[in-house]
Amino acid sequence: MIHPSSFQAPWWAKNAHIQTVFAKYLHRTRIKHRRERLELPDGDFVDLAWGLPEKGDQKPLVVLFHGLEGDISSHYIQGMMAALHGQGWQAVLMHFRGCSGAPNRFLPSYHSGAIDDPHYLLTLLRQRYPERAIAAIGYSLGGNMLINYLAKHARSPLCAAAVISAPLQLSACADRINSGLSRCYQSYLLKGMKENWRQKLRRHPQLSGFSDLSRITNLREFDDKITAPIHGFSSAQDYYQACSGLPLLASISTQTLIIHAADDPFMDDTVIPDASDLPPAITYELSRSGGHLGFIQGLPWRPSFWLETRITQWLAQQWPPYLKDKDE
Repeated sequence: MIHPSSFQAPWWAKNAHIQTVFAKYLHRTRIKHRRERLELPDGDFVDLAWGLPEKGDQKPLVVLFHGLEGDISSHYIQGMMAALHGQGWQAVLMHFRGCSGAPNRFLPSYHSGAIDDPHYLLTLLRQRYPERAIAAIGYSLGGNMLINYLAKHARSPLCAAAVISAPLQLSACADRINSGLSRCYQSYLLKGMKENWRQKLRRHPQLSGFSDLSRITNLREFDDKITAPIHGFSSAQDYYQACSGLPLLASISTQTLIIHAADDPFMDDTVIPDASDLPPAITYELSRSGGHLGFIQGLPWRPSFWLETRITQWLAQQWPPYLKDKDE
């Protein structure tokens, strides 16, 4: 079933754009981190960011997956890592390829259904910490990716997962962000995507056929001309159809919390599943407001961030009892 969310927007932040934009500027939490370069089986790498101070090997471990063009400095990552550490848990962010400030070595980058790198990381973490409880949180694009992973790896190392503001119907979301005021977000994201691609072209000058970015004016065009062909899809629509998380929800058996705001300016109602399609493992919470990765409460000069409270509360209920005992 679909559960009404407990989130209530304050009087000054009922608008979706205020929730989405102000969250970035009001969120001043900063957490120190340690970098680890993880070499991948194909010869490329991803950079991890381990929250400091690091917790003992018996403490629960939470792996974070950021959204499109996100990184360790993203406000929602900083806030959640601090909240997780406040619970005595260890947090680690996996930067997608090319998102840590260093261009990745090879042509493939990341996309909404690219699960091989997360799968390698999670398998490695289980080998490093065989008795540690491991959960994951995915934001926006990272959330849709996490749905893909959970649906295709039923016997994963994860005992729980949380998915926030995920574009579960990629084609509809590409259309929505290309309309109205949402085009402002599209312009911001597209600027970063083009710059990252230019950096990649410097490493791969033979890709002259992919160098004309001036004609790309929206995310669908970028996915059609770059994301899809580079990652083996015939078109943006083929990519969207293959990687949208919505049709995969019924296959998930890991305990998963999905949080979505009905007013999210990045997407429309097509991302909201039919309640009859949700398996018992999924707790789906829908709020009227909250914007995209917003969910701000409190006052403008003393804001609080509901996601950090709700997700840590939910995760605390998911840890295996024997690991809770070890923490006490």
